[in-house]
Amino acid sequence: MKQRIESLISSALHSLVEQDAIPNISAEDIGASLHVERARDAAHGDFASNVALVLAKRAKSKPRDLAETIIAAIAKTDDVEEISIAGPGFINFRITRLSWLSLIEQIRSDAEVYGMSKMGSGQKVLLEFVSANPTGPLHVGHGRGAAYGDALARVLRAGGYQVDSEYYVNDAGRQMDILALSVWLRYLQQENPAVEFTPNGYQGDYVVEIAGKLKEKVGDQFRNYSDDFFSDLPEDGDAAVDLLVERCKQTLGVADFKILFDQGCDALVEDIRQDLAEFGVEYQGWFSERSLVTNGAMEKSIAVLEQNGHVYEKEGAKWFRATDFGDEKDRVVMRANGSHTYFATDLAYHFDKGERGYDRLLDVFGADHHGYIKRIKASFEALGHPPDKLDILLVQFAILYRGKEKVSMSTRGGDFVTLRELRDEVGNDAARFFYALRKPDQHMDFDLDLAKSQSLENPVYYVQYAHARICSVFRKIEEKGMPGLQSASPDYTLLVEEQELGLVQTLARFPEVVESAARSLEPHQVAYYLRDLAAAFQSYYNAHPFLSSEDNLRLARLGLIDATRQVIVNGLNLLAVSAPEQM
Repeated sequence: MKQRIESLISSALHSLVEQDAIPNISAEDIGASLHVERARDAAHGDFASNVALVLAKRAKSKPRDLAETIIAAIAKTDDVEEISIAGPGFINFRITRLSWLSLIEQIRSDAEVYGMSKMGSGQKVLLEFVSANPTGPLHVGHGRGAAYGDALARVLRAGGYQVDSEYYVNDAGRQMDILALSVWLRYLQQENPAVEFTPNGYQGDYVVEIAGKLKEKVGDQFRNYSDDFFSDLPEDGDAAVDLLVERCKQTLGVADFKILFDQGCDALVEDIRQDLAEFGVEYQGWFSERSLVTNGAMEKSIAVLEQNGHVYEKEGAKWFRATDFGDEKDRVVMRANGSHTYFATDLAYHFDKGERGYDRLLDVFGADHHGYIKRIKASFEALGHPPDKLDILLVQFAILYRGKEKVSMSTRGGDFVTLRELRDEVGNDAARFFYALRKPDQHMDFDLDLAKSQSLENPVYYVQYAHARICSVFRKIEEKGMPGLQSASPDYTLLVEEQELGLVQTLARFPEVVESAARSLEPHQVAYYLRDLAAAFQSYYNAHPFLSSEDNLRLARLGLIDATRQVIVNGLNLLAVSAPEQM
């Protein structure tokens, strides 16, 4: 309905421009200035536009005078009951009841595509999210990023964008070396339990499982262990584990260490891939960090920075002039020993993404990476890309509670609740919906007891129950042999109750919510909307009979709740939540 009003105003303005009735206004001005919103006060109408106030100065007119000119040019339509001017120049529209009711059949006809938009005009978007280090299974904190990223991809596609989702596999660097060391020590302990284990290694049972698979693969090949392996270690834990990694590499040699490294990395990447697929998360690409070295992207990106004059040398290291682009300090991209920094791989990855022909790049970071934003955006601009092409979005990790007890989540310590465990306990639907109920950058406490409860206080149960209740009405119609929607076309003019009009108006909001969620990158708006829609339906269901209604009225009411069912399905699909027919 909002789109109809926008179309009416747009047509009127273009007509006025063609007639030179409003000076200094172009077609581009109209597109940039035309906004229609739900009226804040229902007494003034259903929709309002401030276009006259926005264009008045450029048109050299008083806002109210321009509003009158626009209203006079709006084509007469059966959709609009009244157009009026309010305040300094707002144009208000009141929609006819028949026009509202006509939406019911439109929804039923459009079915799965109702709510979809062409707003994005097919712009190509690359969305990267989760990208957790493959040093352990995904935990419930990663689950929030996964649910947000995937729902965002779905909402953007519904908004008319072409979206590719990508997982950046951090399969290089120090943490992966520590994982390899951890697997090797667990491998050795299978034959010799007296072998020590570094407290700074990865402690989880999954490391033992990977070590067992390694044993099956290589037998005793990697048992070159000496009793002095743990001797003369620094007191600093990080320095100690780094030294142990070097000793591990020297003991095994390059070829065998690579086998060890790959065993841990490949096992965990495959586990992550399967876990996310079972969670309903889809990716079009998995990008390897190691490939940035092998394909030359690392050297090329640094070379581009050097060509652009954004790199200098100090004490043998190469530094990126990040402060020239708003960062708080310059960043090392290559150490004096010739090795690349973590930042250099981030730089190379974004250089690669920037060269792939996408109109927009979206990164979803955990909130603990907020300090990376300035340096990433600085390097992206320094590489010659428009800074507004890249957006970095933050997701707060969810905090899980069992009763009142907070659950620890330390990946190295192995004491954490995995995403798989969460899904097994509460189900995919509850996990996805609960994650979607908060803005991603807001703190979140995940209430396990509420998520598992089959009560109307549980928001996902409440929405799914509304869908199941509608399905039960149609089953009862069939069981009783009553005429259903296939028997005749409903006469929606029989829907005269205010709750019926209110429900239709709520259904009409769905396309607006999808566009708003896509524009603001906030899929939680869909979850909020579904709760509102479920509440509007439950209120209507409890107030008015369906089965006992006269035949024609019953058909009209069945059409209305069938449209409601379809919108619930469409909304839940955007969150990858199911719509059960029975509960």
